Amino acid sequence: MARTKFTVWHYAVVLLLALCARPMFAATADKPDSNRQNGYQPVEWVELMPDDDLEALLNPPAYLDNIAEGSESDQIGNQAAEAAAKQSNDRYQQALTSTKVRPEFNQRKISIPGFIVPLAFDENMVITEFFLVPFFGACIHAPPPPPNQMIYIRYPKGLKLENLYDPYVAEGSLIVEGHKSDGMGAASYSMNVDNLSPYTES
Repeated sequence: MARTKFTVWHYAVVLLLALCARPMFAATADKPDSNRQNGYQPVEWVELMPDDDLEALLNPPAYLDNIAEGSESDQIGNQAAEAAAKQSNDRYQQALTSTKVRPEFNQRKISIPGFIVPLAFDENMVITEFFLVPFFGACIHAPPPPPNQMIYIRYPKGLKLENLYDPYVAEGSLIVEGHKSDGMGAASYSMNVDNLSPYTES
């Protein structure tokens, strides 16, 4: 079945797989010390997305089935999509570029896995600013995820990244504060990072 180049359908599947974490998190959201690891609340990306955006992405409109893969319509850029979303009542298109957040996460100490999208380097070519994103290739090989699925991190300590496809876990205080990077997209969240380490499956 043909879908847009953004691989939104793939992304929606990822969201569906993560949905199982949402009820558990909702049940413990008012208990800051429950389900914590080293003082940080483990969070899935889907939890940072408001329910109405999630609902829109999980129910893509039927017209996407009529867009041939690789066609001109399939190659629409992120800026064009954003402009279309602003002028449209199409909740699906709006969700693709949504900056809406879940304010209850502001200043919460969380732990979240993701992939690094470098934004700035120091004189030794180590990464000092980056976006943390939920899937490999976002912003580089594919258009960026919705801003509420991106976290901006300033990391003066510097990160020497061997491979872009290596996932990391960020632990720190999440902040509801946006950041835009020309050509790389925008994030609705930022994070003051306490720990950054390679992701390992438990």
